[in-house]
Amino acid sequence: MLGVDYPIVQAPMGYIARAQLASAVSNAGALGIIETSSGQLDQVREEVKKMRDLTDKPFGFNIAQLFVHDLEIVDFVHEQGVRFVTTSAGDPSRYTDALHEAGITVFHVVPNLRSALKAIDAGVDGIVAEGGEGGGFKNTRDVASMVLVPLVCSQVDVPVIAAGGICDGRTMAAAFALGAEGVQMGTRMVSAAESPVHDNYKNLIVDGVETGTVMLNRFHKPGFRVLATPYSEALEQSQEQVSMASLDKILSLYFDGDLDAAFAFGGQVAGRIDAVKPVAEIIGETIAEFHDTVRTLAKHYES
Repeated sequence: MLGVDYPIVQAPMGYIARAQLASAVSNAGALGIIETSSGQLDQVREEVKKMRDLTDKPFGFNIAQLFVHDLEIVDFVHEQGVRFVTTSAGDPSRYTDALHEAGITVFHVVPNLRSALKAIDAGVDGIVAEGGEGGGFKNTRDVASMVLVPLVCSQVDVPVIAAGGICDGRTMAAAFALGAEGVQMGTRMVSAAESPVHDNYKNLIVDGVETGTVMLNRFHKPGFRVLATPYSEALEQSQEQVSMASLDKILSLYFDGDLDAAFAFGGQVAGRIDAVKPVAEIIGETIAEFHDTVRTLAKHYES
C-alpha cells in the first residue's frame, strides 16, 4: 500500500518531522512523514522541496486536526504530490472523502476502539492504533498498546499500524503478534542522529527510565504524555488545565535545548532507548531483530 521496503512509519512530531529526519527514514526503506501541525505551510512546502532533493523514496503527510482546521489542507497535500496521509486528533470524516477524491490513501490515528470504528465508518484505508504509553497528545483515559492493538485488530478489516512502545525488532514482532501489519516509531526517531532537536532533548530520552514520563491533563483535554523534567513534574498533580507553552518556548526547548522552557514530548519507551543512532542503523537493527525474534519463537514453540 505504501510502497516501502519495511512496514515502519515515522511519527509526525510537530516542527521535528521535517525533511532532515523524514528523508533519512524514507531512504532507510521505511516511511518518513512530514508534519503540518505547526501550521507553517510555507515552511512545510519548502521542506517538501528538500525531501525531493534528499530522497526518491515514498513519504507521507500528517494532518493533525487539533491544529489544522481548513479543508484547503487537502489541496495543499495534493499539490505536493504526496499519496499517503495520516489524520489524527479529530473527526476522521472531516478530510477522508476529500483526500480520497484526490487519490490519497488515508490512515487515521485512534486511541480506542470506539474511535477506530468511527474511522472505519468514515471509510479510511487503515488505522494507526496508538497506545497510551506513547508520547504526545493522548486520550485522558488511555489504553496500553497490549490491550488496544489486538482489540482494534479483532474488530476491523483494514491494516493496522501499532504505535506506542515500539522502538526495536522485539517490540515490532510483539505488535505483529497482536495483529498489526506495521509499526510507528516516535520517541525512537526523536532521539535519532538525524533528528533536528537539540542534544539536551535527545539525551533526556537516552538517559530516561521507563517511569520517566508524566501524563498531564489527566482530567482535561487534550491530555499529553511528556518526559519528566522539573518543569513537567511541577504540573503533574495540577487539577487545573495545563496549557502548552508558547511557540517561542517550544522552539527554545526543541532547538536550543532549554528543558525548562516547555514540555519535551516522549513516551515510556524512552526507558528502553540507550543511545543516539543514525536512522539507517535503527531501521536495519529493527528489521534484523524482528526476523530473529519471529524465527526464534517459531523454533521454540512450534507444535
